[in-house]
Amino acid sequence: MAGPPTMRLSSLLALLRPALPLILGLSLGCSLSLLRVSWIQGEGEDPCVEAVGDPGVPHDPDSRTGLDQSDEDFKPRIVPYYRDPNKPYKKVLRTRYIQTELGSRERLLVAVLTSRATLSTLAVAVNRTVAHHFPRLLYFTGQRGARTPAGMQVVSHGDERPAWLMSETLRHLHTHFGADYDWFFIMQDDTYVQAPRLAALAGHLSINQDLYLGRAEEFIGAGEQARYCHGGFGYLLSRSLLLRLRPHLDSCRGDILSARPDEWLGRCLIDSLGIGCVSQHQGQQYRSFELAKNRDPEKEGSSAFLSAFAVHPVSEGTLMYRLHKRFSALELERAYSEIEELQAQIQNLTVLTPEGEAGLSWPIGLPAPFTPHSRFEVLGWDYFTEQHTFSCADGSPKCPLQGASRADVGDAVETALEQLNRRYQPRLRFQKRRLLNGYRRFDPARGMEYTLDLLLEAVTQRGHRRALARRVSLLRPLSRVEILPMPYVTEATRVQLVLPLLAAEAAAALAFLEAFAAGVLEPREHALLTLLLVYGPREGGRGAPDPFLGVKAAAAELERRYPGTRLAWLAVRAEAPSQVRLMDVVSKKHPVDTLFFLATVWTRPGPDVLNRCRMNAIVGWQAFFPVHFQEFNPALAPQRPAPGPPGAGPDPPSPPGADPARGPSVGGRFDRQASAEGCFYNADYLAARARLAGELAGQEEEEALEGLEVMDVFLRFSGLHLFRAVEPGLVQKFSLRDCSPRLSEELYHRCRLSSLEGLGARAQLAMALFEPEQANST
Repeated sequence: MAGPPTMRLSSLLALLRPALPLILGLSLGCSLSLLRVSWIQGEGEDPCVEAVGDPGVPHDPDSRTGLDQSDEDFKPRIVPYYRDPNKPYKKVLRTRYIQTELGSRERLLVAVLTSRATLSTLAVAVNRTVAHHFPRLLYFTGQRGARTPAGMQVVSHGDERPAWLMSETLRHLHTHFGADYDWFFIMQDDTYVQAPRLAALAGHLSINQDLYLGRAEEFIGAGEQARYCHGGFGYLLSRSLLLRLRPHLDSCRGDILSARPDEWLGRCLIDSLGIGCVSQHQGQQYRSFELAKNRDPEKEGSSAFLSAFAVHPVSEGTLMYRLHKRFSALELERAYSEIEELQAQIQNLTVLTPEGEAGLSWPIGLPAPFTPHSRFEVLGWDYFTEQHTFSCADGSPKCPLQGASRADVGDAVETALEQLNRRYQPRLRFQKRRLLNGYRRFDPARGMEYTLDLLLEAVTQRGHRRALARRVSLLRPLSRVEILPMPYVTEATRVQLVLPLLAAEAAAALAFLEAFAAGVLEPREHALLTLLLVYGPREGGRGAPDPFLGVKAAAAELERRYPGTRLAWLAVRAEAPSQVRLMDVVSKKHPVDTLFFLATVWTRPGPDVLNRCRMNAIVGWQAFFPVHFQEFNPALAPQRPAPGPPGAGPDPPSPPGADPARGPSVGGRFDRQASAEGCFYNADYLAARARLAGELAGQEEEEALEGLEVMDVFLRFSGLHLFRAVEPGLVQKFSLRDCSPRLSEELYHRCRLSSLEGLGARAQLAMALFEPEQANST
């Protein structure tokens, strides 16, 4: 009778056996969760309460983390967000730089102590050898009213007493840079510093401890623990130590007498804080070398010299440059050696990869050449000879090879000859006869590639000569990317829009004013508009209707609709108006610090466009001329085009700012031929205009103005950077635009080319011609 229940139990276990791991896992997880909840409730801790260790231990509020400076691990502090609903909301003021908002600091500041006698000699040599390696390099002197050499930042204290000079230097560093840097390196101007090694040393040291690091020297008659850092070899001070030392500077200056500033600082640190100089910290050794008198740096090969951070004393500027040459050569040899080792390792490991040796690119260690995925992505080669290049900026088929381009080609040929001689000497020695063919192209993933066909003369060891033609390939790789320093600009600058209007454009100006109201006046952008009404010789006179009557009425309506808004307009009369002449009229009516946005009647300004105008136009530095997006003719361009390469191919791109909710849109292209829109400051325009008037006088200036646009004035008569880039916010609808026959030949050609290229893509134009022929043939 027990058989059937046993069988049922066995069958039930057989069914549940696959689910047993899941059931056990769920049970174990629930048990551990309940156990953890009971522990948390028993401890009663609040996760939003600050926990930074022992509350009885004070901590430095000015330190980088706000925590105590013990060796224990830091614990995070979670601050809950709370805003009082009863208080009105205030807009948060953002800092000028994100680095300030995040509280991050620069790593190292270098202070050089100099004097009246050595400021123009040794201090200049220090500046030329190490200034480009450090974010900030300051020179401190006791000379009052010292004449500052070019490119150097000199701080004069007015007292050359050693203790006073050191005290005022530390006070200046604390006051002006104490919150911006983690480390302060103080040196004399008769010291040569190996800047890359010093920067690497500062990068390896922890910033949360009081550190006084340098070449430790003992005081006369003092114990072994009382040591100071020799000033001739430089020394590092941590920011935290400088903060603690600042309150004791006045007492140390009155109590400690010393003829040397380094000894005075060492005694001040020991007496006030009990901190002495160390030569080693956290496994990092500060190495220095004392250079003997009349010692030749080229012949010095000791390990202490080769590994030194600082060399002292340096008696003259030429010796400083010789030391810099010696250490630069050592660093270059070390870099080449490391490159060869890495290339050997890459070559050995390539065998283990799936591609094998076939996947090894040349040169070893650099990215492989760019692989195009379509014919539109093929990188073209530029052909050149020793005298000419066949790829010119102005589109001409042939132009002289000159300037930087000629120097680049000459350097490539010399490098090729040098590498050939290095590889085949002493068996063969090559001499260049001439360059047969040259090709180069820029690969954005690698750099500049060269292919040279050289006619060489090979000379053997026995003096036999023979002409050889060889092809060589070279690569100038991309170096480390650096951030170019740019002047500070802000988005709070007011933009003055200038719209020149001809009588034929009066009807289109109404649409511009409506777009200006929606994109500028409605969001309350900090911008103004000036309408420049250009009358012809017989327009707007007595008894003749005013062609701009509708424009003036629309402007008055906007002023009524938006209180506080004033749309200014100026009337000029010109038979053949040029853009430069019209800009001259507007420029005289505004201050020199005005930021102009020169627009056309088809421009549609908006907040994004105005912000990019503010950020890209920099007074005294850069002018910005955006490239707008021109829509194609709707009769030729298909609706809702598929993505494709811009400006060419069967699938033209959609407008960058197109909104799918507004319905179908046509394709288009970025109109590189048009340059009527631009952002620049009035001061820069006046400077370029004055230079134009100085170089061209009388009738020559009058003829030049007829064939120039404002962008041409900046390009030819200004030293500013001319920034030309696509602007996705400037989208212009298609319209048939006439080109005035009064324009110069070049401007008329650009206008016609812009109009024709704006009809449609080549494939669309071809289909427009092919479809009628196909219909007629059928």
